[in-house]
Amino acid sequence: MTAEVAESLFWIVLAAAIAPLLAAAVPGRLIPEVVLLLAAGIIIGPFGIDIAAISPEIDMLQELGLGLLFLLAGYELDQRELVGSGGRRALVTWLCCLALAFAVVYSLAHVITIRAEVATAIALTSTALGTLLPILTERGLVETRMGRTILNHGAIGELCPVIAMAVLLGVRGAAGSVLVLGLFAVAAVGVALVPRRFGGSQSRLAAVIEKGADTTSQTQVRLTVLLLVGLIALAAAFDLDIIIAAFAAGFILRRTLPTGHEGLETKLGGLAFGLLVPVFFVTSGMNIDVDGVVQRPEVLVLAIVMLLLVRGLPVFIATRLEKADDGRRAFDKRERAQIALYSTTGLPLIVAVTTVAVDAGPMTPTNASILVAAGAITVLILPLTATLLGRGEVEEIIPAEEDQD
Repeated sequence: MTAEVAESLFWIVLAAAIAPLLAAAVPGRLIPEVVLLLAAGIIIGPFGIDIAAISPEIDMLQELGLGLLFLLAGYELDQRELVGSGGRRALVTWLCCLALAFAVVYSLAHVITIRAEVATAIALTSTALGTLLPILTERGLVETRMGRTILNHGAIGELCPVIAMAVLLGVRGAAGSVLVLGLFAVAAVGVALVPRRFGGSQSRLAAVIEKGADTTSQTQVRLTVLLLVGLIALAAAFDLDIIIAAFAAGFILRRTLPTGHEGLETKLGGLAFGLLVPVFFVTSGMNIDVDGVVQRPEVLVLAIVMLLLVRGLPVFIATRLEKADDGRRAFDKRERAQIALYSTTGLPLIVAVTTVAVDAGPMTPTNASILVAAGAITVLILPLTATLLGRGEVEEIIPAEEDQD
């Protein structure tokens, strides 16, 4: 490691350490920590005071942070919900969002110059589930009916844009990309079935893994990291995005541990949110071209409005159809507005989509910065607004097996 890399890493880690302290100092913790991480990245990065730079070594940490963020998101998902009525509603809602996004983007292309229309449309349909999870957990919403609805829309709003990105932005064309995705899915299922192939030795292997879980061997953590890195390498071989691999790793881990594992979850949370995830968000902030955003404020405002229109409005309408156990509407207008605001919160997928589009050529770095800045603003403003709307509410916590078909 060179001195320049070490110095940059120091400033990034310092920003990561200070952010939660500043977030805790804000009354009511109204500013999410991720916003402060992004702001810190802007300040220390090349578009700020330029005391830190992204080297290949730091970029690797950023990629691992992104991977762990989506692994935990995939692990936290209730897979029964995704195939239940809530998941189906969320999928239909996202498809409506995608159709609306294409209509809006291509209509605006006749009025203003918009390059990379497909990438822009996909970015507008995303939901930052990995970003929302800490916020929802902190505010006690995860186990509520509203929280589960948000998680359903968030899961679909992360998984489907990733698939759309792989199919519509892939270098092989749509048909080739679908074939590659299918091959990757088959390979991932094969990985998930590996533990069952040990037959009679499975219990002995499980005992060895369990015995080393709380020793210096840390077998469970090492195997989880192996699963993540192995699927990332497999995705790279198929020329797929890292997020698909991370989601697959989270799904496989949940299938392996269907009832969860508190010790492993604590250790993975420490590894992810103690270093790698903060590094991802700080370095994402470092990539935001502040001057390019400031010079085009009207485009930034337009991007935020488009996010609310394309993602927020369909979710707001869709939640009107949800019913409680007694047959009445599950949510009133205020709660529907909260769900829509949370579901419109986007960032990691916007970063991923714009990165692919910039690397491919059609999207300019300035336009990418504007979209990322719009996503960052949604992380700052929309959960805060949703929290203020829900002040004083006490929601009923419902069992996981309810609300299933």
